[in-house]
Amino acid sequence: MTAAGRALDLGASEAYARWRATKLAGHPGRLEELVVEVRDPRRLAESERGALLERCARANMALYASTLGRDPDKEIPRQLGLQLGLSRMDANYLADDDGISPIAVAAGGKRAEFIPYTNRAIRWHTDGYYNPPGRAIRAFLLHCVEEAQSGGENGLLDPEIIYILLRDEDPEHVRALMAGDAMTIPARGEEGAQDRPAQGGPVFSVDPEGHLHMRYTARSRSIQWKDDRATGSAVRALEGLLAGAAARWAFRAALKPGWGLVCNNVLHDRRAFSDSDARRRLLYRVRYHDRVASE
Repeated sequence: MTAAGRALDLGASEAYARWRATKLAGHPGRLEELVVEVRDPRRLAESERGALLERCARANMALYASTLGRDPDKEIPRQLGLQLGLSRMDANYLADDDGISPIAVAAGGKRAEFIPYTNRAIRWHTDGYYNPPGRAIRAFLLHCVEEAQSGGENGLLDPEIIYILLRDEDPEHVRALMAGDAMTIPARGEEGAQDRPAQGGPVFSVDPEGHLHMRYTARSRSIQWKDDRATGSAVRALEGLLAGAAARWAFRAALKPGWGLVCNNVLHDRRAFSDSDARRRLLYRVRYHDRVASE
């Protein structure tokens, strides 16, 4: 059990105070502190790998800036992930056969029905919030091949920071959001055929190694909250933090060609964007059932 795992017990006030102080003191204050320059993500130098792992340990995320530019090789994110302990890819049905999803504006087909494959803004969420517990998304990687003509920046926020802010406001908010039936994602299907059953579960949970996991979406049409006073109060507090007080802890990043993000499924959003004939936004996304390695 990690120090964080012991601190996440709502009855462990002293352990929580120690973990909280360490977490906030070490958290980066500027986006630049998250950036690691790498020559080739497919073959990291040991110093590059260590720097990425160190940032993920502190903030659950790291950005890499490589010299590869617009190289479309899909081995770039896959090989990078393997070097960071990420091997169990989530083969969601919108991904390519290799498990990697090309995130770009879709002209038609099934992908065009889903917001990530449009140029629209996306509100705060973690990836895979609709997955069952056995397929929880612990980490994901984004690699930029081409940036949009304008817009498309991502907001990034460490779930451990949100946990701290909520617990400091009222530990009962955390208790409510750790309930096994706090948040349910409705079933999805068409004309009587169900391709995804309803999926209930907590917002916050602790995995067997003691790491915090968060599943959340701000999309009101994709979610059903437990109908009780404690959950309603906790949800309002969480929404208020994401709209205001948490902003000082969030980062906003515009990935450039050859750049990428590796993270332990942090909260993220996306601003709307515009493409042009010369620049059409393309990111490769890989989701994992692993967390980034600790060393």
